[in-house]
Amino acid sequence: MIMQFITRESCLVLAVTPANTDLANSDALKLAKEVDPQGQRTIGVITKLDLMDEGTDAREILENKLLPLRRGYIGVVNRSQKDIDGKKDIKAALEAERKFFLSHASYRHMSDKMGTVRLQKILNQQLTNHIRDTLPAFRSKLQSQLLALDKEAEEYRGYRPDDPSRKTKQLLQMVQQFSVDFEKRIEGSGDQVDTVELSGGAKINRIFHERFPFELVKMECDEKEMRREISYAIKNIHGIRTGLFTPDMAFEAIVKKQIVKLKEPCVKCVDMVIQELINTVGSVSLKYGLLLLRPLAA
Repeated sequence: MIMQFITRESCLVLAVTPANTDLANSDALKLAKEVDPQGQRTIGVITKLDLMDEGTDAREILENKLLPLRRGYIGVVNRSQKDIDGKKDIKAALEAERKFFLSHASYRHMSDKMGTVRLQKILNQQLTNHIRDTLPAFRSKLQSQLLALDKEAEEYRGYRPDDPSRKTKQLLQMVQQFSVDFEKRIEGSGDQVDTVELSGGAKINRIFHERFPFELVKMECDEKEMRREISYAIKNIHGIRTGLFTPDMAFEAIVKKQIVKLKEPCVKCVDMVIQELINTVGSVSLKYGLLLLRPLAA
């Protein structure tokens, strides 16, 4: 769900990562990197700095040297569960956070750029600047959409339901959309996913890769009888002569006979695919109220 928001160029990404985990493999930073490869829209937040193992720190990433972002990183220290249970108020927590950064050897030199208060200020500033920067493009996009809607509305001002040309246009649009919806059902990219049973392209895929091979396996092949047929075919083609090589006609005769045996499972497979295509057409047609297409399945 989050991807539908952070993929937009107009969206700022707040990547929050606990410091007591592997920062290089952070899920939040990986997602941010995926949608914002250059790190232009991402603001990094590192939490739980007070819970890092002794002798370790997050100095490199907070200095924006490891996994650099254009908007940088901000470290914060939140209240622990013990602090919450002990009714430690926000004011005392902020003061404790400030003292932590001032007293820590790795963060003392940048303590004025760390903390919840600093994060609040930066987020407010960054959001304001981002809105100002993206507003012209957003306004232009809205104006374009408004012009398109005005043009469409203009077409309906002289609307007459009995106009044959309008009926034809509407029918063509419906057919085009029907074709798109049908293709989505077959390709598997539809907006509605059936969780009850296989349908459309998935069912056709199953017919080809599971049902058809199963029908082929059921075919019986008597190897002894086939060898006898091959022998007779070769001898009949040679006639009174004794041949050194297997004649092509013998090979063709045997292969044709074997191919004929494949006809029944192939036709059965084709019938199942056709039936599924008919069912798919019927299910798509329901969206448009084209119930008259259902009898095709008969």
